[in-house]
Amino acid sequence: MNTVKKVMMMATVAVAGLAFASTARAESAASAAAKADIGKTLGFVPQFFTRFPEAALPGAWEEMKTLQLNPHTALPGRTKELIGLGVAAQIPCRYCIVAHTDFAKLNGASEAEIGEAVAMAAITRHWSTYLNGIQTDETKFRAEIAKIVDNVKKASASKAPAAAPVNVVDGASALKEATQMLGGYVPEFIREFPSEARAGAWKTFRDVQLSPSTALSGKNKELVGLAVAAQVPCRFCVIAHTEFAKLNGATDAEIKEALGMASLTRELSTMLNGMQVDEAQFKRDVERVVKNVKAAAKKNPATAQR
Repeated sequence: MNTVKKVMMMATVAVAGLAFASTARAESAASAAAKADIGKTLGFVPQFFTRFPEAALPGAWEEMKTLQLNPHTALPGRTKELIGLGVAAQIPCRYCIVAHTDFAKLNGASEAEIGEAVAMAAITRHWSTYLNGIQTDETKFRAEIAKIVDNVKKASASKAPAAAPVNVVDGASALKEATQMLGGYVPEFIREFPSEARAGAWKTFRDVQLSPSTALSGKNKELVGLAVAAQVPCRFCVIAHTEFAKLNGATDAEIKEALGMASLTRELSTMLNGMQVDEAQFKRDVERVVKNVKAAAKKNPATAQR
C-alpha cells in the first residue's frame, strides 16, 4: 500500500471515529437532559431510571411523561393507571403492580376500582385461553360479536318489560340467562364452555364485565380488557373489547391511549425485570414520587392529575 492510500485510510478511520464520538456525546447529552427533566418533574431521579441505557432513556421518559403523566390526555390519570395495573397484574410484573396501584390511588381510585381492574384482567385472560384453545374461527367470532352489539343496541332502544330473572345454578340455567341478557343469542365460546363450569364462568362475566352496578364504568372495564388483550396477544379479545368499548361510548382517542398504556407498561416491565432493579429501592422511590406529587398538589392544586 502506497503512502497516499495509507494517509487516506487513516483519515477515513479518524473521521469515522470523530463521528462516533460525536454521536456518543449527543446521546450522553440527551440522557443527561432527560434525567434533569425527570428530576424537575418528579422531584428526584428514581434509581430505576439510572439503570436505563443512555440511548433508551430519553425516548422512554418522553413517552411516559406525555402519555402516562400528562393530565391533558383523553383518558384521565386514574383510568390510565388502572389500565396499567390490569396489564401489570397478568404479565405479571411486581414492580409495575406496585407503581400503578399507588399511582391509581394517587389519582383517586378506590379499592373497589382497583379490584375490578385486576378482575377484568383476569376475565380477559380466562376467555383468551379458552377462545384460543378451542381454535375459534375469527370470521365467525367477529359476526357473533357484531350480532351481540346489535342486539344490545336494539334492547336499549326497546321499551319492552324486563324478562323474569333466572336462578343460575348449573350450566343449563347459565345458558338460559346468557341468552336472555345477550338479546336472544349466545356466542359459541359460551355454548361450548364445559357445562359443569359454565355457571361459575358466566356469573363472573355477568357480575363484573356486564354489570352496570360496578365501581368502574362499562367503558373503563372494556378499556382495561382491551389493553390486556392487545399484549397477551389475543385477537379475539381485541375484537370483542374494542367493539364493547365503543358500545359503551369509548372514542378512538381513548382506545388508542388504552393501547398506548399497555405498550408503555410492557416496555417498562421488560426494562425493570431485565435490569433486575432492586425491588425494595423501587418501592421507596414510588413512595417518594407519591409524596412529592401530594406536596406539589397542596401548593398548586392545578398540578394534580385528573
